Amino acid sequence: MGQATVRAIIGDVGRYALHDGPGIRTTVFFKGCAMHCPWCHNPEFIRPQPEILFYAARCMGCGDCVAVCPEGAVDLGRPERIDRRRCTVCGQCAQICPTRALKVAGKAYDVAELTAILLRDRPFYAASGGGVTLSGGEPTLQMAFMGRLLRRLKREGLHTLLETNGGFAMDDFLEQCLTNLDLIYYDLKISDAVRHRRILGVDNQRIWSNLEILARRAPEKVVPRIPLIPGYTATRENLYAIAGRLRDRGLGQPVLLPYHPFGLSKAAHVGRPMDATLPKTPMSAEELEKWAPFIEHGYRSGRIGKEVNHAD
Repeated sequence: MGQATVRAIIGDVGRYALHDGPGIRTTVFFKGCAMHCPWCHNPEFIRPQPEILFYAARCMGCGDCVAVCPEGAVDLGRPERIDRRRCTVCGQCAQICPTRALKVAGKAYDVAELTAILLRDRPFYAASGGGVTLSGGEPTLQMAFMGRLLRRLKREGLHTLLETNGGFAMDDFLEQCLTNLDLIYYDLKISDAVRHRRILGVDNQRIWSNLEILARRAPEKVVPRIPLIPGYTATRENLYAIAGRLRDRGLGQPVLLPYHPFGLSKAAHVGRPMDATLPKTPMSAEELEKWAPFIEHGYRSGRIGKEVNHAD
């Protein structure tokens, strides 16, 4: 018998990306993430299932969506438009919407279908030193598909990059994925285990354990990153601690990712609450530079002190 087809739920495929790795890239956004970061840049990809996005600014109130919804889940009187308890994501409302105010996020692909899309931009990859980035959500939650996709992409000679939160099953990752990855952007958010669990909803022991294994097996592939989120990750104690732990694992200093309020407006599209206290403007270059010395000092001294978050 032939091998069963493995499919994955993909939230979106972003072509001509310039900020998801070297060169011009196509970014595949996998649906599903175990973490629930209050500042998530892609809240529409947290749930593993497809869902309807609603863009209020595009809606002209024609009511076509109400007429076609078989579940009665669309109500023009609701600011968020969709009753998500009743919605089955059949997609009829999105298909009929004349202004594209409604959209389905999440579609099932098999490896061949997705690879065909990714190969369309091969000339751009070759000319720029780019390739394919797997992001999300968290791609490793669909490990079997990811492994097969990576093998196919490497057979095509493409550069591959994974953006991950590090909370994956390492045995499966080593067996199915590591060999066919060129780079791993490994995001580290909160060093303290108690705060990590309370704020993000998951433990970080596996994240640090996995990083230690990767630092031994393939340090040249690992790029640690820290998103600088006011009141959450951007504290002196947290940066000291992460820098010291990276130094102890023989890894270089992390890339600092300045805060941007991407996720605040996007969360409204899927009816997901976000932290209303987060800044509405991006972190400035001057603010970013302010935090860099704490990483450098922590990396030199290896200080891992007790963390204090004065915003708590």
